[in-house]
Amino acid sequence: MRQVPQPAVSRMVDMAGHPAVVGVVPGQPDLVALTAASWARAVGAPALYLAYVDTSRYVVEELDDGSVRHAPIDPDTADDRWREIHAELREQLTAALADAEVPWHLVYLAGRPDRALTHLARAVDAAVIVVGTRAPGSTARMREFLEGSVAVHLAHHQHRPVLTVPLSVVDWKDLGAPWR
Repeated sequence: MRQVPQPAVSRMVDMAGHPAVVGVVPGQPDLVALTAASWARAVGAPALYLAYVDTSRYVVEELDDGSVRHAPIDPDTADDRWREIHAELREQLTAALADAEVPWHLVYLAGRPDRALTHLARAVDAAVIVVGTRAPGSTARMREFLEGSVAVHLAHHQHRPVLTVPLSVVDWKDLGAPWR
């Protein structure tokens, strides 16, 4: 049986001088990208790798630079929608990070978000992975209940620290079933 490498001091990636991988989605509050940029400035990170993971596409080939060749899961869907999403994200991030003082790259990935972000983090030797919490709303809560949290999956399936940026907080007294 193959042993899964475990977190250890020998596997730590020094924060200084290493980039961050940042999970982004269209329309996400700028807080996630700006928190990552603030972290990068504080530790002297050379770059941010902002990554969108398209779950309606699958990975055809993982490339050494962390990017992927991808194709639609449904071969009957229009193949150009991903280009529109990529352009929308680039525009959103260009505006948000205009004063960031740290170079950034947008990477379009496919498949499972936790696996895709882990692949990119390995490829660029990232020190940390930054993600936002789920979007507010009952649909997002139900999806997280069924699929699980990307941040939790990342924390349990790779050795880099995961910085989770809160996007919505719930009063403790309002906690109840995840579908409420």
